[in-house]
Amino acid sequence: MKIVDVKATAVNVPAEFSSCGKTKKATLGICVVEITTDDGLVGVGMTAITEEEVVAFTINNIIAPAIMDDDPLCTDRVWNKLYWLLTPRGQSGYACHAIAAVDIALWDIKGQALGQPIWKLLGGARDKVITYATIGFDFFDNDQLAEVAKTWQAEGFNKFKMVVGHNALKRRDEPRPVLEAVRNDISRVQTLREAIGEEAEIFIDANCNLDPYHAAWLAERVEEYNISFFEEPLIGNDPQQLNQLRSRTRIPLAGGQNEGQSSKFKQLLLNDSLDILQPNVAISGGYTQCAKIAGMAEAFNTGIDNGGAWPFHNLHLHAGVRNGGMVEYHIFAVKCLEQIFIGLPKPENGFLHAPSEPGLGFTLNQDALKELAKMPTSKGMGK
Repeated sequence: MKIVDVKATAVNVPAEFSSCGKTKKATLGICVVEITTDDGLVGVGMTAITEEEVVAFTINNIIAPAIMDDDPLCTDRVWNKLYWLLTPRGQSGYACHAIAAVDIALWDIKGQALGQPIWKLLGGARDKVITYATIGFDFFDNDQLAEVAKTWQAEGFNKFKMVVGHNALKRRDEPRPVLEAVRNDISRVQTLREAIGEEAEIFIDANCNLDPYHAAWLAERVEEYNISFFEEPLIGNDPQQLNQLRSRTRIPLAGGQNEGQSSKFKQLLLNDSLDILQPNVAISGGYTQCAKIAGMAEAFNTGIDNGGAWPFHNLHLHAGVRNGGMVEYHIFAVKCLEQIFIGLPKPENGFLHAPSEPGLGFTLNQDALKELAKMPTSKGMGK
């Protein structure tokens, strides 16, 4: 079998979320890649939370010529070639996103060729994965946050994530002091806890928007609300500073969703930086690398969960490997994926069931992708 065509398409997908009388419109930039074999199989991959135009250009103009005629089943061989082509000195960023998208497509082909879903090829550890819903966005006031949480709880979810420290460091010169940004988060966490009860779980996510002082300040004040993990509390995911923060709070720390190289995960493990690693197959080098990161984490007795959204792709990793964990049901990301793919699994009582169909188990909506491709790209604003 040989690769005969590689095509990447950059789209900026609009999504709208309405609840409790509040409507929020947003867009997310996504790069979709299609790889075709001489046997007529087509594998589909994707990446996001980056500049989709840059990734699509990289795939179409640099990766495609390099992997033409390669065997798509030899995923490690292709991955190694792309590593030395795009990131020979351990660089991260756009190149890692491009490798991830291509790798997902190759595993989709592998599953189709072998007649098995990807999660079984990765090990088949379980046939369903736990989900948590990301619903706690900063544009909800406290009453709306409580109502949205109760609505999703009625749908079977009992684990919820909310944003804290929203753009805190980015906006500190407006002026908006960082402390002002996080002070309101205390009441938001309290509101969510009171709305969902003591048995439900709360996760908080700073999206790398805080410095060590303000992250510790916030953690100290929300510990009483029984937070299950604090995701990406620090700018840059600094391994040493995360270790120091971990020693100052009882809240478990999570992170890694935006890291592109396995070497960064090694440093996070060696420095005892995190309680939970969060490799994301759409960002952290696809299934080929994320399975190895999961193996490293297992050797350190460290759990893995999916952060950074894209649950339908990440469920294969967490259903496949022995130490797989939860997947993130991010409401905006899901609404975007529902416009691009057909046959996505639906959550049931807080679980996503792994598909039985070969490969990813869902297919690309070609007509929708063509229409979305006619629209302007995000110009850096689709993250």
